[in-house]
Amino acid sequence: MTDEPTDKFATPRIAAGALFVDGSRVLLVRKTYGNRWDIPGGYVDQGESPAAACARELREEIGLTRSARRLLVHDWAPNDSEGDKILYVFGCGDLGSDEDAIVLDGVELDHWEWVPVDKLDEYLIPRLARRLNHAYQAHVTGTTRYLEHGEPALKEE
Repeated sequence: MTDEPTDKFATPRIAAGALFVDGSRVLLVRKTYGNRWDIPGGYVDQGESPAAACARELREEIGLTRSARRLLVHDWAPNDSEGDKILYVFGCGDLGSDEDAIVLDGVELDHWEWVPVDKLDEYLIPRLARRLNHAYQAHVTGTTRYLEHGEPALKEE
C-alpha cells in the first residue's frame, strides 16, 4: 500500500434491485444459492449505472423488459465478507399482465412469489427485510429513503 490519499477512497460493490408491488404484497424471487429469497436484481457491472443494472437483471432473471421508474431506497450496507456495499431499490411500475410473462432464468432463480409485506421477516434475512419494508413505505408515500444497514440514517426535521 502506498501513502497516496486515494488509497483511503471507498470502492464499494454496488447492487440494484426492482420492487414490484401488488396492494400490500411484494414480488420476491428465490435464488438457487445464498440466502435464497430476494427481489430481482444483482450487482452493477463496471461502467454501468444502477438503473441500467436493474433493467439488465430484470431481463436476465425474470425475462421482463422494464426500466427503473423511481428510486425508493439507497442503502449503505457494508458486509464483513464483501466490504463496502451500496444497494439501490427501484420502483419499476406495476406488473399487470406482465406477471404472466415472467420466465425465470432457471439458473439463478427457481421460484417467484407475491409475499405480504407483513410476512417479509419469514422469507428474508433481517437487514433485507428492513430494507424492503422501507422500500415499500417509500413506494406507498411517494418518497425516497436513505438507509444504513437497512435502517433510516437521517433525522427527520
